[in-house]
Amino acid sequence: MAVRNVRTLGDDILRKRSKVVEKINDRVLTLLKDMAETMYSANGAGLAAPQVGILRRLAVIDMGDGLINLINPEIVEATGIQEVEEGCLSIPGKWGKLERPARVKVKALNEYGEEIVITGEGELAKCLCHEIDHLDGILFIDKVTEFLEV
Repeated sequence: MAVRNVRTLGDDILRKRSKVVEKINDRVLTLLKDMAETMYSANGAGLAAPQVGILRRLAVIDMGDGLINLINPEIVEATGIQEVEEGCLSIPGKWGKLERPARVKVKALNEYGEEIVITGEGELAKCLCHEIDHLDGILFIDKVTEFLEV
């Protein structure tokens, strides 16, 4: 496992749409492990593959309840609205308020190729939406209603 460099605002890769992972192989599994190590070393709650320079639909999340590996995640249901405060490892020093769904249902594959469905509310819903946005080249600053002083 290795800590990878996190790409920051201004790097074009953050604005590109990621490609579907067709096959879960050793490269994908190593990337997921590296992404998790990178996220933990930066004290983040989530990280998407484009943030480490890879345009694949992969994300890792840990909201304190253990690591979740997401391969080809997609939001299949979103309900309610919550106002949240967000930051991003790719945009250090910037925080903002924005609206996210209060509850989401996400379908993905795990590292074993098994289909999983995660229902997230509150902070987990926010994190799932944030990381999936990264896979579509969308950054939280695109949705900010108010920037916050750090």
